[in-house]
Amino acid sequence: MITSPHNPKLKLVRALLGRAKERREAGAFVVEGVRLVEEAVSSNWGFRFALFDETLSERGRLNVERLTFNGVDVEEVSASVMKSVSETETPQGILAVLNESRLPIPESPNFILIPDQIRDPGNLGTLLRTAAAAGVQAVLLPPETTDAFAPKVVRSGMGAHFHLPICSMNWEEIAKALKVAGLKAFIADMDGQSCWETDLRRPVALIVGGEAEGASESARKLANGIISIPMSGNIESLNAGVAGSVLIFEVVRQRLTVNI
Repeated sequence: MITSPHNPKLKLVRALLGRAKERREAGAFVVEGVRLVEEAVSSNWGFRFALFDETLSERGRLNVERLTFNGVDVEEVSASVMKSVSETETPQGILAVLNESRLPIPESPNFILIPDQIRDPGNLGTLLRTAAAAGVQAVLLPPETTDAFAPKVVRSGMGAHFHLPICSMNWEEIAKALKVAGLKAFIADMDGQSCWETDLRRPVALIVGGEAEGASESARKLANGIISIPMSGNIESLNAGVAGSVLIFEVVRQRLTVNI
């Protein structure tokens, strides 16, 4: 059992939880909690190691058994040690360090999400979770968007990372990817054309701008149009996570309507 806070595995966990640079250099990230570890196991994701403590639930211990059976390095730690590295107020008794292996982008995608300058981890996690639920085929992360593998983003994504290609690209690479796939790019903006009056059945890339400044100049140069969400209430705007989710499912709605 690991009881020392100076254990090399615990030092790695703290480093990965703390900075995007550490995650990039190590090619790894941390997941915490029974459900996320379970999602990673079910997705056959690459594990570096897993840690658990005596408070782990029966459901969580089934994950430990599966990991051990699969040859993953699993160690028990004291509850106090787990609490010292946990990012949550109430640790669930299990965390794991995973390889940051990205899923491949399909050859001919027809629905891509580009979260531009999204800096709030909760909003980015919400967008990833919605994208995975709606069948978005890839998420392209431009510069100035928060790290998709940061702890709060991973928790908010609720397993989306294991089902959705997530790729960091510069704007030149994004433009090339959209051109090759033949996608039209639309920016979400309150001054745009109503999404209800915009044909989103075609292959599209949806750009959702940041909470404070909206879409970047680079995004606007790339875009083929601007779309908005009609709102009859006395509210100026929605946050990026909510607005993006509404527009993502408007694309789904339009495409389902065509197929009925």
